[in-house]
Amino acid sequence: MDRGPDEKYPPIEPYDHGTLDVGDGNLVYWEVCGNPAGKSALVVHGGPGSGCNARARQYFDPDLYRVVLFDQRNCGRSTPHASDPAADMRHNTTAHLIADMELLRRHLGIGKWLLYGGSWGSTLILAYAEQHPRRVSEIVISAVTTTRRSEIDWLYRGAGQIFPEAWDLFRAGVPEARGPGDLVAAYARRTESPDPDVRARATADWCAWEDAVLSMEAAAGPSPYSGRPGRDQLALVRICTHYFSHGAWLEEGQLIRDAGRLAGIPGVLVHGRFDLGGPLTTAWELAKAWPDAELTVIDDAGHLGGPATSRAVLAALDRFARLG
Repeated sequence: MDRGPDEKYPPIEPYDHGTLDVGDGNLVYWEVCGNPAGKSALVVHGGPGSGCNARARQYFDPDLYRVVLFDQRNCGRSTPHASDPAADMRHNTTAHLIADMELLRRHLGIGKWLLYGGSWGSTLILAYAEQHPRRVSEIVISAVTTTRRSEIDWLYRGAGQIFPEAWDLFRAGVPEARGPGDLVAAYARRTESPDPDVRARATADWCAWEDAVLSMEAAAGPSPYSGRPGRDQLALVRICTHYFSHGAWLEEGQLIRDAGRLAGIPGVLVHGRFDLGGPLTTAWELAKAWPDAELTVIDDAGHLGGPATSRAVLAALDRFARLG
């Protein structure tokens, strides 16, 4: 399908969708759009807990790709929803999400698929691909993260050096925290409170901090975190704090250490030079450890990307569409 060099593909709707029973009482929403006979690709959303976004469909040529999107456990249209305090988060870990992706692949009869995502999605992509490399044809990642504890510490403590006013408010939201290293866990405890007012306050304080980190790059419009509907905010913050307080159940540095397992999988990494939420060093270290990956640094972009980021992602996906 033709498009201008700076344009995404036109909006499209799914031709199939459903929910997949992944066990533990969880149903995971999925949808498929594009060409049923096209190259299979999976969109892995961020957050964790953001849910899939229809705009992601527009990065793929609908004549050449069969595009699968899904809502990770407990968010979006998957149930139970994390905004419900009765939802059991014990059954939502990185290992569970990797297993869900494999179950979905088999359910849809896909042998191999390209993986595309960013931010938390890049962590989950790498974790899945290092466990199931024979099921991955190519990888395209923007805003590279590996959810190391050092990265979490930067985002929820170190970045306070740049936004000290906002960080003081973030710190004040959990006065019971046992020092800066306990902030994320303290917020996680608050999101599990039986008191809805405590959960709502913790959610608002967390979103205010996340918005502050993105404040130098956010475009006009709703705030990236605080502008979400209330139900989606509650789920996002509960899932984020759940994952980040456990280091995503990954060994420190595991995904870069094991990047050799990705040998033979072509990859494109796209990262903004002024990404304050996830500094460039992570993408740089991953590119050095993964010989088949090429890193494109976007000098005028941050974590949210921009026109040049979109162009780089579109170019990579267009190129990989023709690899078969």
